[in-house]
Amino acid sequence: MNRTLNIRRGESRDIPGIMKLLVQVNMVHHALRPDLFNGPATKYTPAELAAILADENTPVFVCTDENGAVLGHAFCVFKQFLHDNIMTDIKTLYIDDLCVEEGCRGQHVGSALYGHVLSFARAQGCYNITLNVWSGNDSAQRFYEHCGLKPQKIGMELIL
Repeated sequence: MNRTLNIRRGESRDIPGIMKLLVQVNMVHHALRPDLFNGPATKYTPAELAAILADENTPVFVCTDENGAVLGHAFCVFKQFLHDNIMTDIKTLYIDDLCVEEGCRGQHVGSALYGHVLSFARAQGCYNITLNVWSGNDSAQRFYEHCGLKPQKIGMELIL
């Protein structure tokens, strides 16, 4: 399918499309870990999302088609530990959430979004990009590895 992809900062007009994607993200996590994630649900309310979109420290990018439909999003957060006792002062762009509409997966929407985030991070003087992937989300892990990301740390648990 030939479609024009546009990537830009998210705006209030994108909230309904982003909210739909947030449910899809939640359901992926709910399917993996129903003991931890309620479903269907969203991480943010529309009001919380509006505040995130307005905050320069939490840039959100959307990928839209030629009609303005939201096909994917990338929630980012700048992180920096200035004058910390053990951490260096590097600036990191943390990808809190990257999601592609279920019907658009495999059509390079995620790659386009990630490439845009990578360029943005470089332009902002970031040292690195980080993100978390839930264990068991193998397709996401393969996607990020294909993008060149490597494990930085591993979270572990013991369910009691």
